[in-house]
Amino acid sequence: MKKILVTGANGQLGLCLKEQSNDFNTLDFVFLDSQQLDITNPEQIELVFNIHKADYCINCAAYTAVDLAEDNKDLAYNINTLGAKQLAEACKKHKVTLIHISTDFVFDGNNSIPYKESDKTNPLGVYGFTKLEGEKEIITILKQHYIIRTSWLYSKYKSNFVKTMLNLSIDRDELNVVNDQKGTPTNALDLAEALIKIVKLDNSKYGIYHYSNLGEATWYEFAKTIFELTKTNIKVNPVTSDAFKTKAKRPKYSVMDKTKVSIAFKLNIPKWKSSLKTTLNSINY
Repeated sequence: MKKILVTGANGQLGLCLKEQSNDFNTLDFVFLDSQQLDITNPEQIELVFNIHKADYCINCAAYTAVDLAEDNKDLAYNINTLGAKQLAEACKKHKVTLIHISTDFVFDGNNSIPYKESDKTNPLGVYGFTKLEGEKEIITILKQHYIIRTSWLYSKYKSNFVKTMLNLSIDRDELNVVNDQKGTPTNALDLAEALIKIVKLDNSKYGIYHYSNLGEATWYEFAKTIFELTKTNIKVNPVTSDAFKTKAKRPKYSVMDKTKVSIAFKLNIPKWKSSLKTTLNSINY
């Protein structure tokens, strides 16, 4: 039975992996939060890897606060870059395959067609830069790796755009939402299922992959769809990014091409609207 070590187990993707793992009883999962496994602590990593003797490590641990990262460069670097490096070193030593979660923020958003894995990276801020450097460390150190870039994650767990919109709609009758950034909303449960299928397939097609749901939307279109599906009576106004002053710049276009991942791992990727509908049915609002 394959053993899978999951870092960042209390984040939304970690929690979705825990939920999905219930359907895969032929796999042995070990879920560790940041207290149980701090990926910035090499001694703790070594101790955990010695104890658990895993076959795979799925790294969901990350510093994902995009704007705060601009003021907390060292912390973001320690987690997203050095943490990834240290995990890769431990995986190499213990002969563990690493599945590492990365981001669409490695791109600058100047494309007008979906980004392929081979496209030039050019992050606009600290978050994207530290995640990209983490990717580079893994590639340099460890052959047995899958780097999965994803985008606009949401679920019934933790804080995310879907839950924020639903919460704001409780006491507001009008919202302004950015309409000049385009990407793809991704149901974290779908991503979790895809990650488990990668483990089960065990086909050694290592490298970088893009995974999000199918289709594309602006944040405004995403919000409108949330309210339409929940029959929420609220006015949503499309605005430009200039209406919200943020520390970090966001890519204007970060839709990713999923052809490579769907072929390599025989994945049937759901469309974002149908997947959103499924999640909304599971959220209490």
